[in-house]
This record gives sequence, structure tokens and C-alpha cells, in this order.
Amino acid sequence: MIKFDNVSLTYPNGHKGLKNINLEIPKGEFVVVVGLSGAGKSTLIRSINQMVKPTEGKLFIEDTDALKVNSKGLRMLRRDVGMIFQNYNLVKRSSVLRNVLSGSLGRTGTLQSILNMFSQEDLQFAMQCLDRVGIQDKAYQRADTLSGGQQQRVSIARSLCQKPKVILADEPVASLDPPTAHAVMEDLREINKEDDITMVINLHAIDLSMEYADRIIGLREGEVVFDGPASEVNEQTFEDIYGRPIKEDDLLGEVEKE
Repeated sequence: MIKFDNVSLTYPNGHKGLKNINLEIPKGEFVVVVGLSGAGKSTLIRSINQMVKPTEGKLFIEDTDALKVNSKGLRMLRRDVGMIFQNYNLVKRSSVLRNVLSGSLGRTGTLQSILNMFSQEDLQFAMQCLDRVGIQDKAYQRADTLSGGQQQRVSIARSLCQKPKVILADEPVASLDPPTAHAVMEDLREINKEDDITMVINLHAIDLSMEYADRIIGLREGEVVFDGPASEVNEQTFEDIYGRPIKEDDLLGEVEKE
């Protein structure tokens, strides 16, 4: 489904964000990417939908080299790739339903969105997406009236409304308390299993990584230093990935304090 073939990314200042990445992620896998701040986790995920563009190598989404498509091809590719952000990335003044409907823009077009001309089918599907994450009753509230966990569920529903083949999540629970973080991860895991949607997620919390991932990829300084099933991961594995002993804060997802 996703294949990194010797992918590197060098920024204009000469810093290497990614170094010779070779990975294959099959359809339907739940992958968690871990590492310290600055390890290249966000860069890896954002390279998949080209929010950042690698400077070397090939990056295949299905059979298409995403690094060689034109602007139209990139728009088509992004229709199949949902994105969930740490800060939710919602239009705060708009309703929850309107935020979710924005996930259908790849099918409906910007003009229809501006004129609020969504089909009945789109409206029903958006409500179904909200129901799947348990907040259908919030559909007509402003997004900024919701709690952090509820706002993140809106962003999950928005991604579902795209009807994606892949969902990327960049630190989706970093701003949430532990119980809410687990609830959001449960939602993502359920979607992964029920819809066979490939998930690639950055996490800091070791406990969440080990509990929800099928596979864990460890990055350090832009390089893959671990790639294996979550069932084979232990505390020593994380010490090897981080390059130092595990601290209590790491278990709670506070590695970013490094």
C-alpha cells in the first residue's frame, strides 16, 4: 500500500530530516512511529501526503510514485489520504457537521462547500461518521464549544468522510488526558479493523504504542533504527530507539520534554 524506496529529505539549510528510508506498509496495517523530538516522525508521516516533499528516492502509494505526480495527481492522491493533527485543525466557528463535511471536498468541490450545497447523501454520510465516533448529538454545535477529546473525534470523523484508504495521524493524543487518549486510540483502532484502512500514527506514549500498534517503527535522527511487530517490543527496545534509559515521563507520552 505504501512503499518508501531509499527516501531522503534534506532541508534548504542542509539538515537531513530523513535518511535513506526503506519501508513497506501493507494495506490495513496499524503502524505506530516512535522516537524523540526531532527524530523525523512528523517528517516521515507528512511525506506520505507531501505536506513535506522528500528530495531523494521513490514513495509509492499503491502503484503510483507520489513524488512524480503533477499537481492534479497530487490532489487525487490526497483524496485517498486522511490527516489527523495534534491541534485538531478545525474551523472553530463552524459547526461540527460543517467541519466533518469538509472531508468530502475532494468529491464535491470547493464551490459547493462555499454555497453549502451538499447532497443529502453527503449529509447522511457525515452524520454516520459522527455516530461512529460517538458524537452525532454534537453535530450542530460550534466546534470550539467541544472538549479536546470531542474535537479530536470531529477530526477523525472528517477524515472518515473522505472515504480514505490511508489515515495519517500526527501526535493525535498528545494534548489529551490519559483516559481520553485511550478512547481516541480505541476509535482509530476500531476504524482500522472494521474498514481495513491503513493507519500510520506518531505517538510518544510507550504504553499506547505497545497496546494499539500492529507494528512499531522507531526513528532516531532521521533513520529507521527499529521495525518490528509490537508483540516483540519491550522496554529495552525503546531504550535502543531513544538511545538512553526509559524515564517515567516516557511511559506517559512526555518524551517531547527532551
